[in-house]
Amino acid sequence: MYEVKTMIIHFSQWLYPWLSEISMAIMATLLVIYGEVINRLLKKQISSMHFIFRSAIFIILCTFGYGAILVYGTPLLNKALSSLGFIYLGPLIVCIFISLGIIAEKKNHI
Repeated sequence: MYEVKTMIIHFSQWLYPWLSEISMAIMATLLVIYGEVINRLLKKQISSMHFIFRSAIFIILCTFGYGAILVYGTPLLNKALSSLGFIYLGPLIVCIFISLGIIAEKKNHI
């Protein structure tokens, strides 16, 4: 059992310097998976508006909305992940990416 814990801790320590990139990858993947849902909800809300307004709102959502989610959400996720102990960090990251893959598969993104 001690060897397994040691391997998990070493794996987590290997991942730790890359935690900000891992957090950004998770956030970007979530945006790709759920961006379609957000766009569909927005489309329902603004479908009666003029083309120019619809286009402007869509551009604002994509540039500022998704950008803000990525820019401000990544450090929050990074902080949350870095607050975990090494025994939990590696397995959690693996589980997150496996879960994202399963969700993407169910939503036909793969």
